[in-house]
Amino acid sequence: MGVSQMSLPAAEGHEEHDEARAGAGAPLPPERYLDREESWLRFNERVLELAEDESVPLLERVRFLAIFATNLDEFFMVRVAGLVRRMVAGFPVEGTGLQLPGQVLENTLELAGKLTVRHARAFSERIAPELAEHGIEILRWKELSADERENLGDLFRQRIYPVLTPLVVDPAHPFPFISGLSLNLAVMIADPRTDATVFARVKVPPLLPRFLAVSQNRFVPIEDIIAAHLTDLFGDVEIIEQHAFRVTRIRDLEVDEELTENLLQAMERELVRRRFEPAVRLEVEDTMSADVLDRLVTELDIDERAVYRVPGPLDLSGLFTLADLNFGELRYPAFVPSTRAVSQDNSIFTAIAERDILVHHPYDSFAASVEKLIDEAADDPRVLAIKQTLYRTSGQSPIVDALIDAAEAGKQVVVVVEIKARFDERANIAWARKLEEAGCHVVYGFVGLKTHCKMALIVREEPDGTLRRYCHIGTGNYHPTTARIYEDYGLLTADPAVGEDVTALFNHLTGYSRTKTYQRLLVAPEALRAGIVSRINRQVERYQAGRPARIAFKTNALVDETVVDALYRASQAGVPVDLWVRGICALRPGIPGLSDNIRVRSVLGRFLEHSRIYAFGTGDDEDSEVWLASADMMHRNLDRRVEQAVQVMDAGHQRGLRRFLDIGMDDGTSSWWLNADGYWTRHSRDEAGNPLRDVQETLVRERRVRSADD
Repeated sequence: MGVSQMSLPAAEGHEEHDEARAGAGAPLPPERYLDREESWLRFNERVLELAEDESVPLLERVRFLAIFATNLDEFFMVRVAGLVRRMVAGFPVEGTGLQLPGQVLENTLELAGKLTVRHARAFSERIAPELAEHGIEILRWKELSADERENLGDLFRQRIYPVLTPLVVDPAHPFPFISGLSLNLAVMIADPRTDATVFARVKVPPLLPRFLAVSQNRFVPIEDIIAAHLTDLFGDVEIIEQHAFRVTRIRDLEVDEELTENLLQAMERELVRRRFEPAVRLEVEDTMSADVLDRLVTELDIDERAVYRVPGPLDLSGLFTLADLNFGELRYPAFVPSTRAVSQDNSIFTAIAERDILVHHPYDSFAASVEKLIDEAADDPRVLAIKQTLYRTSGQSPIVDALIDAAEAGKQVVVVVEIKARFDERANIAWARKLEEAGCHVVYGFVGLKTHCKMALIVREEPDGTLRRYCHIGTGNYHPTTARIYEDYGLLTADPAVGEDVTALFNHLTGYSRTKTYQRLLVAPEALRAGIVSRINRQVERYQAGRPARIAFKTNALVDETVVDALYRASQAGVPVDLWVRGICALRPGIPGLSDNIRVRSVLGRFLEHSRIYAFGTGDDEDSEVWLASADMMHRNLDRRVEQAVQVMDAGHQRGLRRFLDIGMDDGTSSWWLNADGYWTRHSRDEAGNPLRDVQETLVRERRVRSADD
């Protein structure tokens, strides 16, 4: 059945989402949701399209290739791993589709395989030749000169050979464990004593560069150097064949918090155990023989559908190093964030006390706003207490250093650290220990819930003796490095209502307070979904009463059935709905009678679109609202995390946020448009072939103009 002719029978299996229907008429069709796994892969396909786009600077295209690779690694470690686990346990697939688990897995592996091959070919057939035209070469061993081979031979003996451990498989030596994401060589050798063929594995050292420099801007994959010197490892034997391969394993943490007294120690044990999880993907060079491949598939006990043969080199996440080469003309123009959002002449507390401040990263400087707030709080003798959530931060974090300085100065410092932040567990454990040693009160949040809200509270004694609360509430993490490449908003405010709300939420995180209602916050898991849905339904009521109505969201993912169904009902009622979704979207737009009033767009580019904005109303009516949030519209955010959304009250800030949403949704902006069948169509040029507006470059130019006016 085509989606444009989708019938409207009674929905099955979603009775729990009736609260989203707002008493509307006909039941919604069961086929109304797109598959989330395919939707995620389509997102990564958009990343790949940027790597293939010749209008993007060449080294940035290299970076997008590396981003695609790391994205796909995480997808297999988490999402595909989750599918496999649920199938083994006999659970239904989590999500919104009607397909059986086996069908979802098969479709997912097939599409991932097609994109994997396309990605490898984009590098070998398009990017590598263009790099060579600019004097940047990635060479295979046979392409090197005799002198270069000799120099690399010396390098092999000095830096590589000492750390290699060849492992032969024979009756006395079982097949070795292959760690996740490690690059390896499968080697077949002829045993001169028995004339038997023996399998061996050589692990490529992970701490050495993925691409080693032969000379300036000439690189060779490290596995080629190892392969050329295998006789140094195995002695005087015949090397029959050798091929690179790579294994991906499950990497999602499982810790039973209710049975664990010390969560920190349990997480550390789990990080060790995680290395031995089952394999969910095998990547091999397309030159590998069928015999060697069969051996790997059997020993790894891996689904043959998850075996991908691609032209080498494997593991193109290593291209990040090349993307950082100093070729200014091959990269995006340098950009210096604006420092004008917060006055640099006076105390930041004076500036916030005068009015709410809205900062937009990376266009506004993170260091001159958020870091400045925490730094001044640590140094200011009038500051009595600092409370902050930390979900992700960098290895060298000025914010953590400031919190430690504040604690050592005698201030009360409370830090809620989420040590289960995916792939940042080790870093967060290290920070938690360092903060505790400095005298900070470190809290790990709730059993069964991740603390994902982004907020800081500073209690300061004013000159008149009163206490005042200063808050930062953001859509992104307190991570100074990603703040330069992630697009996020942050609200700095001394509004008493926000101060009371944030205080209550911190008490909720650190004590036994169970506040469910706030003045200017919506908090998950208790009230965020219900708050969003009730505001969607209010727009329906306005439209039905003949009053202006509109809904506009910007989010990273839209999956939650309750929210999706509420948006469908709003569209059926006639409310215009604009959805700016970076990644996964389960909603099908443009279906007559269901979603013909809904548009879905996606913007990818130089910066990672990361902010979440939920706007209701046209901006001209009395009950229009704009909210900034830490949460996407996903089950995990709304049910299994502590998240916050804050209402933006300043009229000027509201207009700025709505203008930003309008630019992103405008037909003249370069973006991808989602079709009802789940495919995204890129719109990057007008009918005359001219480039459409780049929303990110537009904001960069605006900041440059403002800086020139200083």
